[in-house]
Amino acid sequence: MSAIEQQNSVKLVCKTRVSIELSQVKFAAKLGVSLQSVNRWENGRTKPLAVALKQIEELLQPMGNHGKDLLVKYFGKLRNRDL
Repeated sequence: MSAIEQQNSVKLVCKTRVSIELSQVKFAAKLGVSLQSVNRWENGRTKPLAVALKQIEELLQPMGNHGKDLLVKYFGKLRNRDL
């Protein structure tokens, strides 16, 4: 997984969370992080750690074309099983 720039991580977190229709609280719980972490990510104060980005990437996998579009845009490529 390539490094994701701060600005892109904000968009990635927001778009993923909105796409799966979760509040910040529920999204945080799904990732096993605090609400404050998700809030900081979405406000651009911090970036998700690699482990959280991996979990976000895995949430995008079953989302069909929209998930694939986000994977390509923010992670740079699809995994072989998604082609």
